[in-house]
Amino acid sequence: MEEEIMPKHIAIIMDGNRRWAKERNIETRLGHKEGAETLKKIAKYANKIGIQYLTVYAFSTENWKRTKEEVGALMGLLQMYVNDFLNDKELENIKINILGDVSKLEHGLQKSIQKAIDRTKDYTGMTLNVAFNYGGRDEITKAVQKIVNKVQNSEIAIQDIDEQFVSDNLYTQGQLEPDLLIRTGGEQRVSNFLLWQLAYTEFLFIDKYWPDFSEEDLDEAIKVFEQRNRKFGAK
Repeated sequence: MEEEIMPKHIAIIMDGNRRWAKERNIETRLGHKEGAETLKKIAKYANKIGIQYLTVYAFSTENWKRTKEEVGALMGLLQMYVNDFLNDKELENIKINILGDVSKLEHGLQKSIQKAIDRTKDYTGMTLNVAFNYGGRDEITKAVQKIVNKVQNSEIAIQDIDEQFVSDNLYTQGQLEPDLLIRTGGEQRVSNFLLWQLAYTEFLFIDKYWPDFSEEDLDEAIKVFEQRNRKFGAK
């Protein structure tokens, strides 16, 4: 892979855990558990091959509408895998970051998340953004609220507001925007994910369910990306 055209930031909508479980006649929570194992594997590999940012959609603001049992299982998995990431030596150089409103999560889970963020904040490897209780519209709304508050407090003038200023008030402030978005599971939509950040991102939709996604699939996605001609609006 040529370094000059390797994507620096890959975003993934990890879709298909429930359908994967249904096709195997097993509980939904086991599909999510297998999906979490796949994330761990892909994060390790992405860090190894030099990806700078990996952003994954783990739990949307709309996912609260799912059954109480499924939501509880997802929360439990996040708790377990945050702890695993902290204890796994192969992941010790991956910086953990959360995109989303964690204030609505159970207090113990909030503490675990903050512990992971604090412990890994000085790590120099890949940044793993986990979008949890995240929605693109919610993120933009919160950014607008922050900006309006700054205007009202005379911290900035309206004329100071440009695209960069908006970007600096998003969860991903200071990060590169995604070069490549991968969605597994066969659906072809962004589902309220990174609506601002995906303006010039290359999209790749894969039929394979997330639990079956492999390192070879990531390599193939990067090869497809390398063949794209990115013009960013230019002729």
